[in-house]
Amino acid sequence: MNAPRGTAWLAVDWGTTNVRAWLVNGARVLRRQDFALGVGHLQPGEAARHLRDTIRPAMDAAESPAILCGMIGSTLGWEVAPYVDCPVDFHALHERLHLVRAAEPPAWIVPGLKAQRPDGGPDVMRGEETQLFGWALGDQSRYKGEQLICLPGTHTKWVRMIDGRVESFVTVMTGELFALLRNHSVLRAGPAQDDETAFRLGLKAAGNGNALASRIFTARSRVVGGDMSPSQVDSYLSGLLIGAEAASLPALFGIESGCRITVVGERGLSERYRQAIAARGFTAETSDGEEAVLAGLQALAAKGEASS
Repeated sequence: MNAPRGTAWLAVDWGTTNVRAWLVNGARVLRRQDFALGVGHLQPGEAARHLRDTIRPAMDAAESPAILCGMIGSTLGWEVAPYVDCPVDFHALHERLHLVRAAEPPAWIVPGLKAQRPDGGPDVMRGEETQLFGWALGDQSRYKGEQLICLPGTHTKWVRMIDGRVESFVTVMTGELFALLRNHSVLRAGPAQDDETAFRLGLKAAGNGNALASRIFTARSRVVGGDMSPSQVDSYLSGLLIGAEAASLPALFGIESGCRITVVGERGLSERYRQAIAARGFTAETSDGEEAVLAGLQALAAKGEASS
């Protein structure tokens, strides 16, 4: 990276459904805006045009260098930023930033990570790596020893970090599974309401996380049997799926109850995960996901200035 010190940067978290953008100068945020321009809505080649014609003008960042993370670096995005193999630390991530050759002003894309899961299979992430290091940089104690971090979302990530290095991680399709079941299965129901009692009932019904396909059907049998109203299905199913995840994922990493787990993400969903994790005997705390990804992008930009 090569950018003058004191430069205002355009920092962008470009996902599948949405774009979050900030204009930053060091630690100061000068401007922030969301755009409904996720790569899942775009045709090939459209990302560069939308960055130039929509995002830069709206952010008053026509001449600012840009640093971008997320699905913008995938085959669905602007240009592929090759995966970096784990284990990887912050320095290695910065060293592998992908320069978009045709971009003017200059733009770099944060590479995704590739790892071997604890069960031997492969796994990948894009965007969460920036969030992870942004979170870790917020407190030096997070760079010491072993950390287990949960990043909830459509494809939730569970990550093991040791002394500031991402060692391995596992993706869980809980959010996507929830949407599929509620929209395209016998669990379709009428208008839903947020019901804490139903959520806790779902957590209990998750048991130890096994036989999940069978447990899911109880979201229907409780309704048709008269034990639960259709409006409670969403909350019950959410508790069931998140509860099964919280019951089974730490064990996949060989983590036993008593370990501290940090949930980094959107406040409401993170709190549900915190409840589910705490119910399994772990010490759980939450941290803001947007603050973490912004901190990661700012740190990468600052490191680029320092090395120029």
